[in-house]
Amino acid sequence: MFYRESGDFKTTYIDDDQTFPIKFDRYRYYAVMFVAFAIIPFMVNDYWVNAIFLPFLIYSIAAIGLNILVGYCGQVSLGTGGFMAVGAYAVYKLMTAFPDVSIVFHIFAAGAITAAVGVLFGLPSLRIKGFYLAVATLAAQFFLVWLFNRVPWFYNYSASGQINAPERTVFGEAVTGPNVNAWAVYLICLVFVTITALIARNLTRGTLGRKWMAIRDMDIAAEIIGVNPLTAKMSAFAVSSFFIGISGALFFAVYLGAAETGEAFGITKSFLILFMIIIGGLGSIFGSFAGAAFLVLLPVFLKVVGADWLGVPTDIVAHFQLVIVGALIILFLVLEPHGLAQLWRVAKEKLRLWPFPH
Repeated sequence: MFYRESGDFKTTYIDDDQTFPIKFDRYRYYAVMFVAFAIIPFMVNDYWVNAIFLPFLIYSIAAIGLNILVGYCGQVSLGTGGFMAVGAYAVYKLMTAFPDVSIVFHIFAAGAITAAVGVLFGLPSLRIKGFYLAVATLAAQFFLVWLFNRVPWFYNYSASGQINAPERTVFGEAVTGPNVNAWAVYLICLVFVTITALIARNLTRGTLGRKWMAIRDMDIAAEIIGVNPLTAKMSAFAVSSFFIGISGALFFAVYLGAAETGEAFGITKSFLILFMIIIGGLGSIFGSFAGAAFLVLLPVFLKVVGADWLGVPTDIVAHFQLVIVGALIILFLVLEPHGLAQLWRVAKEKLRLWPFPH
């Protein structure tokens, strides 16, 4: 009754193969995009942007990138924080070296540089898999953080070792630096999220996505039927690192404004994004958004309820957050490995049949 696709007939292959073939899904998507682009920018303030919207949008891009690698291609990675650092330092060097070029091009270029680095560190996946690949990517995480901390060229020989984003504008509105406009930084992050999500959605539904999933399910069988493991795995590392590099560039330039590698892009960041796709759902673009929203909203919710309403000390609330996240990861891995995305699919199936018995 609430969710129906009966009578929604397709007469061409193009209609049947579009991103949202069901009209209800398509109209819901248009409604969400209308609210995101036309209503929220006029309602947000600095607190909402910095506490909720920017972290959600930026982490969503990183979660989509990691989900392509882990969820769709089956290549375990613990180096997300290091690849975000590559994007951050790449955009910093580009912004300082080419101050007259738009920051939009710098962010895309930082993603391309991160993609090249991701392919380089993804080469071990051709010979190792599983736990050993996770250890290799973890080594990449520590190596990249060490490199950016120890080589002064990356932070322009600053005495403090900290990088600071210079002020840049898009269509006359400041999006980096000390005098940014809340709605402007929200919109630029939203545009990047929309672009990356559409690219990821189409890639995962196309030939390349099917190759990734074949490698994930059984790489030997995939190779027998004609899937080249080299191109499939390297393309997954490249696309994943491209998205993660964009998120790292936005995280530094638009959100933080200043950063030190060890604090901003440490191993904690890698695990945080991994937890997002585990809770949200592996192999699902929607799951990437759901996991990012959950882990961004959870600290805010616990702070409001625990610290502000109940008067619980802040440090206890922070520890309680870790307990909740750990328990949820165990529950999802045991009871529902496909995460929040699968729960949403089940809910839609029930809405299709309601009020009839299941």
